[in-house]
Amino acid sequence: MKVLKSTNEFQEVLEIDENIHRLVGNLELLAFINPLNIAQERKRFFKEKFKYNPQFKYRKVRFDTYKLHRLFFSQRLKDIDDKVIRDLYKDVVYTYSGMVQCIETISQPDNRFYFNSLRFYGTPTDKMVENAKFILHHKEDDNSTFAKADSELSTEQAIAFFEDYKKEYEFDFAIKTSNAMSAAAMVSNNDRALILKKNHLFSQHQLNVLAHHEIGVHLVTTFNAIEQQLKIFGNGFPNNVETQEGLAVFAEYMSGNLNVTRLRELAYRVIATDSLIKGNDFTETFNLIHNQYGLDREKAFNITLRVHRGGGFTKDALYLSGLQKIYNRYQSGEDMESLLMGKCSLEYLSSVKRLEEVGLAKPITHICKSYNSNNNKDQRVEWILQNLK
Repeated sequence: MKVLKSTNEFQEVLEIDENIHRLVGNLELLAFINPLNIAQERKRFFKEKFKYNPQFKYRKVRFDTYKLHRLFFSQRLKDIDDKVIRDLYKDVVYTYSGMVQCIETISQPDNRFYFNSLRFYGTPTDKMVENAKFILHHKEDDNSTFAKADSELSTEQAIAFFEDYKKEYEFDFAIKTSNAMSAAAMVSNNDRALILKKNHLFSQHQLNVLAHHEIGVHLVTTFNAIEQQLKIFGNGFPNNVETQEGLAVFAEYMSGNLNVTRLRELAYRVIATDSLIKGNDFTETFNLIHNQYGLDREKAFNITLRVHRGGGFTKDALYLSGLQKIYNRYQSGEDMESLLMGKCSLEYLSSVKRLEEVGLAKPITHICKSYNSNNNKDQRVEWILQNLK
């Protein structure tokens, strides 16, 4: 790795990176996209026999989105001499501006958020939908301890579990709770925190999955990014969601916690996203995965919520394709460390390597301990992953 010759070398990159970091601030899409009234709308949806389209409420956007767009595009990218790095930051500006467009159009009329989400996350390809249907041909793990595990652990017990799991890693993070969540848990990059859903009942298997997924990857990349000179590693490279979620589900696989039931969940997300793309509303997507595909109503509601929140959120289709790409990378013997340096993406690995070459990036401090050995014992999971198209 090259060491900078002087503090002035690549000074333009450092300044632009810092400028963009200040603009990004607390710009975390998941903080805005999670509805505030999930419990009330779920209750009404079931009361009205699945024939009511929920009306979700969201956090208000309290910043000047137009000004933010203008400041993003005012960055003097032409001052960066290195073409690879200049092109990277050009794509970064477009990506972050796209995120602002998503945030400012949540729940707005005329499908504005939906179309911005399509630009930001893309749509499921035919191959992705075929892979999802292929997985759904495989039955749940009815006879496994995973499937029979009771969800009887409270949020307080989950907090105690994660407080103990902290000891596995050399970094410290906060553990918080929230009512405004569609998932059981998530990581807040800005707060350096694991956030758990209030009043949710967890199984021990779910806690194990979340430990490897949320802490082993999402928080590992958060704290590795803190060690980097450039803030882009924390704010995120373009297209990083598919890679980061792929890494996180792959950690479930390597730790021996990925099962067919979980793969089916990822497949349902693709099917639900495809339903959204085809113009179906909340009730139609729910009925597709509940009645046609037989998913129980609580899980069907949660998956439909994740996809339809904000007006149409296509991110969930990326978990399965991300897992497939990371699994294939592992099978070909390629390293994972460069992807764990921060919120990196496969498409921009050449940019990361260039940053390393010129001394603007360094090797990781924290490893994903789930990757130390392959503990998967589920041959059905192995066979499915090997046969995805």
